Amino acid sequence: MVNQNKQSLKILRLTTIPMSLSLLLKGQFAYFQSKGFHVEVGSSQGPEICAIIQQEKVIHNEFPLSREISPIQDLRTLLQLIRFLRRNTFDIVHTHTPKAGLIGMMAAWFCRVPVRMHTVAGLPLMEARGFKRKILVWVEHLTYSCATKVYPNSFAQKDFILKNIYSNEKKIKVIGNGSSNGINCEYFQSNPTLVERAEELRLELGISRSQHVGVFVGRVTGDKGINELINAFKEFDNLDLILVGPFEPELDPLELSVMNEIMTNTRIHSVGFQADVRPYLLASDFLVFPSYREGFPNVPLQAGAMGLPSIVTNINGCNEIVLHEKNGLIVPPKDTEAISSAILRLLTDQSLMDNLKRNARDMIINRYDQKSLWEALHSEYLEQISKHVR
Repeated sequence: MVNQNKQSLKILRLTTIPMSLSLLLKGQFAYFQSKGFHVEVGSSQGPEICAIIQQEKVIHNEFPLSREISPIQDLRTLLQLIRFLRRNTFDIVHTHTPKAGLIGMMAAWFCRVPVRMHTVAGLPLMEARGFKRKILVWVEHLTYSCATKVYPNSFAQKDFILKNIYSNEKKIKVIGNGSSNGINCEYFQSNPTLVERAEELRLELGISRSQHVGVFVGRVTGDKGINELINAFKEFDNLDLILVGPFEPELDPLELSVMNEIMTNTRIHSVGFQADVRPYLLASDFLVFPSYREGFPNVPLQAGAMGLPSIVTNINGCNEIVLHEKNGLIVPPKDTEAISSAILRLLTDQSLMDNLKRNARDMIINRYDQKSLWEALHSEYLEQISKHVR
């Protein structure tokens, strides 16, 4: 039986790891609590949990979710989540990330949670082949079958899902213009303090005022296009590169030659994970984001809101955020030469660079402002609840 008073609606938001809660969905939980909902979150354990509880004022529930394929552990997690949902009544279970989606939707279906929503923010199967791809397609299909509604966070991803995974168009919907969380355009904008910090960063990293700087933000892995990016970067003597993000050698190691280049090239500055990427964006002239696959990436949104042009690959999400030669350049994925040519254009065509910079922030604000997305999701929650009230 569904709670008919919207002030008492209970929502459980699930991701595989807590970093997804703290970074990809930041601010959403506090927003929905301000609207009168009771929101709880769940994920595996991690150092971000304390900050999530303090900042969002939510209850965090720990489940042993793993990003790796682990059938026995996954079954245990499924049974634990079923027991949890039997003890705690929720009107909505809303999942993100593939593993949390599969286990969360199965458990919610088994426990007859009225509204079961899954957001698709990236599909590993896009890069898979053979038997592995078939398994991943089956897993996605099972997840969507257990959900009452599925939300790709880009229109291109919606088309891919309908063509390759799940053909029930009535169950598939994009919220707003796409994205899982939109962009906080008030937070991601330049101010004198950030400009000063960006100048300090350039000094700390040994980058002169006259030097051009490209920046990458994200996991420093093969499927983010880092091998191609580094090989393209080596062609330029008048360019520094800042890599903001963690390596994942156990999941997606880089080529040995690329790893060696990162470690030895004094113009490559690997700074690891940074809670606040804004100074690193302001310390740079443009973003390079050559990922192989995305749902709807936050990084080009953040860079654009800070006034940076972006070089992105022609993949889901990226080719919706960036319009070629309007607020950035689009290149084919896995193409070192194309990345190199795009960088050269930005370094040598000042008129193009100025035009991209002028457009960058406005094109993000007009389409992806966070408050607009949250309002659209709020309406979607109420609509889905109204459909499932008995």
